[in-house]
Amino acid sequence: MKLSIKHCILSFFIFIIALPAYSDSPVWKVEKGEHQLFIGGTIHLLSQSDYPLPPEFETAYNQSTRLIFETDIQEIKDPEYQLMMMSELVLADGEDLKQLLSEETYRELEEYCLKRGIPMVLITSFKPGMIAMMLTLMELQQLGVDGTGVDDYYSTKALQDGKSLGQLETIEQQFAFISAMGKGQEDDLISYTLEDIKQLPTTWKKLNAAWRKGNLQELKEIALLPLKRDHPETYDTLLVKRNNAWMPQIEAMLTTKEVEFVLVGALHLVGNNGLLAQLSAKGYTVTRL
Repeated sequence: MKLSIKHCILSFFIFIIALPAYSDSPVWKVEKGEHQLFIGGTIHLLSQSDYPLPPEFETAYNQSTRLIFETDIQEIKDPEYQLMMMSELVLADGEDLKQLLSEETYRELEEYCLKRGIPMVLITSFKPGMIAMMLTLMELQQLGVDGTGVDDYYSTKALQDGKSLGQLETIEQQFAFISAMGKGQEDDLISYTLEDIKQLPTTWKKLNAAWRKGNLQELKEIALLPLKRDHPETYDTLLVKRNNAWMPQIEAMLTTKEVEFVLVGALHLVGNNGLLAQLSAKGYTVTRL
């Protein structure tokens, strides 16, 4: 089974941790001198059965005064803002999805939509990256994975508790990635998506179970390595460049008395280019809760 394209699509929702063989929680404390913060690896979509979350999330939350997310979770839920940003994800005037896909792939897309009762007119105006995400979301909803994820849960909780919020990048930056996803490889993106979502029920169970158990080696093999091996440019754009852009912000947090809880998609914590490895290399003490 070819996993790489699917994990480009799912990365916004799962970003599962994949570090060397430990079997604890996906939450770390980062310290230097008197300063500290927490970093938690998150899943962006969950089902009701996934709650309660691993208790280490609550431990870090209770010891923090400010929560930092990838982007503004509350703003992204604003219907007016969603409508404005969705306009960035539609094909430009004069572009035609049929021109971007082979006849075979377009026919497979039509057949999939027919089976799912989805009118083609609802999706053919979107860019392939958005279509791939829409198809994956629909399949996840079929699996009952349509509830509040870790980020949304703690964003709402922090507002209720009067804790301050921050973000590492703008919503526009995240939408720009979705808009560009698969550019130049549109046919491959849709073809692999249609093939891989057939395996999604099994793959999702493995990913979710591994996250709950902290089986990090299995998560590495499923989520990170295929992306890095088969799509190095996407790996670089999705993870490396964003991690590098976030590092100065995280280091600045470690100069203040305030204790932050940074919640990011967990694949951002993986490998030599991951946030944890970069922090360790710079002399910070990184300890798993």
